[in-house]
Amino acid sequence: MGRDKALLPHPAGGTWLEHTLAQLAVLQAPITVLSRHGAHRELAEAWARRQGLVLEAIAEPPPWEGPLLALQRLSARYPANRLLICPVDMPGLNSAALETLLAAAAQQAGLIHVAHDGERLQPLLALLPASDGWRLKLDQAIARGERRWQGWLLRFQFRSVALDPQAIGNINAPEELPTSGFARSVS
Repeated sequence: MGRDKALLPHPAGGTWLEHTLAQLAVLQAPITVLSRHGAHRELAEAWARRQGLVLEAIAEPPPWEGPLLALQRLSARYPANRLLICPVDMPGLNSAALETLLAAAAQQAGLIHVAHDGERLQPLLALLPASDGWRLKLDQAIARGERRWQGWLLRFQFRSVALDPQAIGNINAPEELPTSGFARSVS
């Protein structure tokens, strides 16, 4: 994108980060933002204050080697919790897609559930169960130097959950931005 995606203006108002937080807030579950960028944490905390919500913003320590290492850090912080992992670069994300993912996971609580857009997995939108099995394999993979999320994920039996492709489109370049279809954010 040429600049920090979390701070990009969202067509429905606010930033991509604020839009993502608004969609997560609908779920009425605790929200944690893990980022090495102080601006992300400050924006998330300010947004939560405006909404009257509690949010935990955590500074990610170095090394910054991608989402798999970030997941390990979150799983160590919340070892007894299911974790909904949600990227900031899905500006079309809506609460309906998140609720569909959660409903699918409720039917098979012991499996990892991963978003699928009809063509491919979108593995950074996933719900991980409150179990030690995946955490142990995650720790082992990190110890071996692995950092690829999808390679780690393929070691598990997981369920892909078909979600609206417009809602879970991962945007990495300006030409990938949809011209319409964005839900209105809560500011």
